[in-house]
Amino acid sequence: MFDSRHIKTFHAVVAAGSYSAAARALGYTQPAITQQMKALERAVGTPLFTRVGRRMRLTEAGEALARHAETILDTLSVAQQQMSSLTRLRSGRVRMCAFPSAGATLVPEALARLAADHPGVRVELLEGEPPESLRRLERGEFDIALAFTYPGLHDEVPDELVEIPLLEDQLTVLMPAGHPLARRRAVALADLAEERWIAGCLRCRTNFLHECTQVGFAPDIAFTTDDILVVQSLVAEGLGVAMMPGLVLSFLRHDRITGRPLDPASRRQVSAYVLRDHLRVPATALVLDELKAAAKRRAGCC
Repeated sequence: MFDSRHIKTFHAVVAAGSYSAAARALGYTQPAITQQMKALERAVGTPLFTRVGRRMRLTEAGEALARHAETILDTLSVAQQQMSSLTRLRSGRVRMCAFPSAGATLVPEALARLAADHPGVRVELLEGEPPESLRRLERGEFDIALAFTYPGLHDEVPDELVEIPLLEDQLTVLMPAGHPLARRRAVALADLAEERWIAGCLRCRTNFLHECTQVGFAPDIAFTTDDILVVQSLVAEGLGVAMMPGLVLSFLRHDRITGRPLDPASRRQVSAYVLRDHLRVPATALVLDELKAAAKRRAGCC
């Protein structure tokens, strides 16, 4: 309803007591002040000033608007400062969802550099596995989702989302350090057909079963857990072996575990997903850049 420039001019007229005095204060011509006040009165639908002799007096509507004008201008000033901070990356909030192995590797690396260069940008981290994390991203529950796909199990990406490939993650087998196959540089999945297995999240387990079927055996899955530390502890105690992403190798916590890549190589695609419109949000774009840089610093980058 109101043009903020007209409110600013109106406030100056009220403070100065006349159009001419307001013109001098603002550096405008008096006709320009007059035209702005006429435009504001048209927007309001009623006169704001009346003349008593050579003096101007506020009408009832003018007095009502005058009571609000300073608050309106202060609010606009605060809004402008906040918008400036967001666009210049002095502040901002980005909500990100990551699956555990990315949350323990790519995310800390990216956020450490972000915090050093842009300390006002705040990232809120949640944990979630695909495909549920992508559905939540579609619903607007966060701004960025880190997710992964396997070659034979690739999901269609909804039109509202943009996929940004980060890296290809080599799949490995975790086994006790004393396992006979630990002496090899790489292991074939078929050579582990008689082992007991520890399976992970639903998507990883589905891919694991698919790959076992491809080489001709049905695995004996003794344990199922999404907790990577639990997987490591079970392997360390000799209770089974596990097919895990290569990202896990960078945070192994048991010296009684070793990881060996699969031969032939098997990989999953790790990507960031974002709502298409959010690509234009400065803080979101910055976080994506840092994630891409963190991925590039790792071997096997796309």
